[in-house]
Amino acid sequence: MKKDEKTLQKFETLSDAHRAFGLPQPKHPLISLLNGAPPWSEVHPPSGHHVLGFFKISYKPKLAGKLKYGQGYYDFDEGGLLFASPGQIMGSGEDERTVCSEYTLLIHPDFFLGYPVSKKISQYGFFSYATNETLHLSENEKATIISIFRIMEEELNGRIDDFSHDVIISQIELLLTYANRFYRRQFITRKTVSHDLLQRLEDLLNSYFNSEHSLSNGIPTVQYLAENLHLSPSYLSDMLRILTGQNAQQHIHDKLIEKAKEKLSTTSLSVSEVAYALGFEHPQSFSKLFKTKTKLSPLEFRRSFN
Repeated sequence: MKKDEKTLQKFETLSDAHRAFGLPQPKHPLISLLNGAPPWSEVHPPSGHHVLGFFKISYKPKLAGKLKYGQGYYDFDEGGLLFASPGQIMGSGEDERTVCSEYTLLIHPDFFLGYPVSKKISQYGFFSYATNETLHLSENEKATIISIFRIMEEELNGRIDDFSHDVIISQIELLLTYANRFYRRQFITRKTVSHDLLQRLEDLLNSYFNSEHSLSNGIPTVQYLAENLHLSPSYLSDMLRILTGQNAQQHIHDKLIEKAKEKLSTTSLSVSEVAYALGFEHPQSFSKLFKTKTKLSPLEFRRSFN
């Protein structure tokens, strides 16, 4: 633990990051756009992990590891986008040396002050996705993203005037909107992956409730499901929402109700015993959720079933 803390570097400002990577100081203290031309492509990032004090959006023309499911590879070869938010721990410098970014946009949260995007940006779940949940881009999608980066690059390298901030903010919002759209496409086009995920999620929940896990560990959490499916919680919930209209928490609740109905209709367990068996600490919480989902109390359901 002490070793990890010692090697963990914190980049509170853009200047901190530029200095650590051996780059010239940023032209603007709150936003910096780096491209693949020297010296950026030749810089060796510091070793170890680091935590950011700002947003980071990177376009990599060649991804280090293309996501594989079974015997098939999915999505595109044209590279992809990676997102990180303030407070997020980034991977080791070795990972970043493996594949250079063509564009890297660094934005301090203060750059958004006074603009609606300052609140809206927290709604984009992809800022907390894992590295292996990169947005893979098609050739056309790549062209769209690169064109936005180039507009921002021209604006930042040109003469700053009263409109510069508004122009760059509008391009960032456009970039995020397209990223959101392309991620939706990625969830939909991964049909084989999606079906496999849903089946594994169903098997995982069934295994959990059919064992003693719920009795000893309580109700399964989204974090538990994500870890066992090797996904980040945000990616799991967003993917499920696109595929089924429900997030991971709602899937857990649906499975809870399904198992509750089974126990209420096939056993003589009391409502409290059913609640404890499903992982609830308080029977009242179980009854409240059951009635919200079914419009009936557990006892009303048992009577109507019988």
